[in-house]
Amino acid sequence: MASTTHNANHYYVPNPSTYPVILSAGLLALAAGFIFSINAFPVGRWMMTTGAVVVLAMVFKWMGSIIAESEGGLYKKWEDKSFRVGMIVFICSEVAFFAAFFGALFFMRVISIPELASFDPNFTMYKDFVANWPSAGPGGVVLGKEYVPAKFEPMGAWGLPAINTLLLLTSGATVTWAHWGILKNNRRQLVLGLFMTVALGIAFLACQAVEYHHAYTEMGLTLGAGAYGASFFMLTGFHGFHVLLGTIMLIVILLRSMKGHFTAQRHFGFEGVAWYWHFVDVVWLGLFVFVYWL
Repeated sequence: MASTTHNANHYYVPNPSTYPVILSAGLLALAAGFIFSINAFPVGRWMMTTGAVVVLAMVFKWMGSIIAESEGGLYKKWEDKSFRVGMIVFICSEVAFFAAFFGALFFMRVISIPELASFDPNFTMYKDFVANWPSAGPGGVVLGKEYVPAKFEPMGAWGLPAINTLLLLTSGATVTWAHWGILKNNRRQLVLGLFMTVALGIAFLACQAVEYHHAYTEMGLTLGAGAYGASFFMLTGFHGFHVLLGTIMLIVILLRSMKGHFTAQRHFGFEGVAWYWHFVDVVWLGLFVFVYWL
């Protein structure tokens, strides 16, 4: 919500707003509804729906206010610097997020699985455990109960994953080309580059959906397929969620570009999303190498 007075020599501070409170209430309803749903309470679905609607409405309104402030000339060099620092910190937190997941994968493959396989079978519940990767987990009798490991086929690297790698690498090039367009005040190049990037992001998500369907229905590869299945869907699923968020952000930037927003001198809204998209590209390369290939 824009302030009524703003001195260009001072940091812009917006007027108090109810958006954060309403958004927090929506997030609470969404989370509580999810908990109720997984515990078979009928009210959970309605709470989730209500929470999701509130969250989406508040994000739309809040982001709309920020865009109006930006286009109204209320953001100067101080605010621009703050946005850049904030985006850098956010991406660093995302790096730490995925580093934890890659660390878990490393721990399983290099430390825990070989360690479990080295135990004396007479003194461990993992009677028939073998230090293989992909691992379906322990076999034989576990805590007095017969355990049958899941039978699955690991996902290969040179099918859809390779196509998705090509799609994301190409999208990194198209968003960079769009950036060159805005620096040259070439609106057509900016819009065309963003449109191609959005199309490539949607194509990636479609390919991943096909991959997941194939894994579940034909390969026996599910979340319950031992350590491999859990780590596969954990890493690729969270990355896919980030691609979805990035695609939505790119669509917003595309629509703003078509309305004439951004100039060669002032376009951090575009830059921030481009940084995020390049981060998503780099994470995928790590996934392709360590999850699909090696």
